[in-house]
Amino acid sequence: MRTGVWLIGARGSVAVTALTGALALRAGLVAPTGCVTELPELRGADLPGWADLEFGGHDVVALPVVKKAESLADAGVLPGRLVAALTDDLARVEQELRPLPSADTQAQTAAAITADLRDFQQRHALDRVVVVDVATTEPAPEPHAAHWSLAALRTALRGAQPVLPASALAAYAAFEAGCAFVDFTPSTGARLPALAELAAEAGLPYAGNDGKTGETLVKSVLAPMFALRHLQVTSWSGLNLLGGGDGANLADPAANAAKVASKQRVLGDALGYTPEGTSRIEHVAEIGDFKTAWDLITFAGFLGTGMRMEFTWHGCDSALAAPLVLDLARLTAAAHRAGRHGPLTELGFFFKDPLGDGPAGLTAQWDTLVSFSASLGRTR
Repeated sequence: MRTGVWLIGARGSVAVTALTGALALRAGLVAPTGCVTELPELRGADLPGWADLEFGGHDVVALPVVKKAESLADAGVLPGRLVAALTDDLARVEQELRPLPSADTQAQTAAAITADLRDFQQRHALDRVVVVDVATTEPAPEPHAAHWSLAALRTALRGAQPVLPASALAAYAAFEAGCAFVDFTPSTGARLPALAELAAEAGLPYAGNDGKTGETLVKSVLAPMFALRHLQVTSWSGLNLLGGGDGANLADPAANAAKVASKQRVLGDALGYTPEGTSRIEHVAEIGDFKTAWDLITFAGFLGTGMRMEFTWHGCDSALAAPLVLDLARLTAAAHRAGRHGPLTELGFFFKDPLGDGPAGLTAQWDTLVSFSASLGRTR
């Protein structure tokens, strides 16, 4: 199953880590540690193999992927030996990257993105393409497009004023090109009625939002524990320290607020109520592509006895996110092949703020994912 993976934000840390990892897996240079689709419960012939994946993408920056990979190796994110061994392969991917189009109207910009996607699919004789948004977090959008029909949106896109955030315009262009879409960010993406209408019209699946890689991953395990033990969580506060480009972007208050809202959803969903507290995100340039999260949880037990729990999570965001990007591309391609369309709510395992009303706890999400994966082979 020849599958294209088109990355929005293709020169960023997550994208380049995913590219390098996929190329290393294809060459048999590394084990698939961190790739959920390589677990026995999900591995199967219905997923595209590593050799079946072809990569391309858009970005607003021009730094060559080889240079980015070398900088990630210097930062301890990628093994230097892999970058050296894969330099020629990364240079070939470089030829598939395009500057993000910009035109007088968003309709023209979307048409240019769509043309790039169609050209990519035709040149490589791909069965299908999955567009994955791994760009930086956007501020929460203005609500003016929230209730538009597809026809109204198409009319508005021809105007001089932008009406869609970049992530939603990318989703629109992907659907116009016949491509599935995955939003790995907390940005708007495909979460607009008009885009759901377009995906249904085109028979395309989409997934999102905001990859679950660190503190929220731990929350999705611990929150159900408190609920199942009937312990009352009275407060849950977290401090997240991030470096790198993502941390710098989240220094913007509007983008920061959008990210925090995504991170907090899991508590209300898993506990059935929202305890006092919030998550704070701060940029610390010195820690580079790594992140540290510290959480304080207070809870009440039998007879109202007050107790507390703390945990610290220190991880490399790109190394945690990259295998999930590859997993989502493979699963979404398999879903498209099986004739699935609309929101892939069963992929909530991967997201902080998943589409639909599925379970919030990681174990329940895993069970849903396994059933979903098994169904793809039955429905094809």
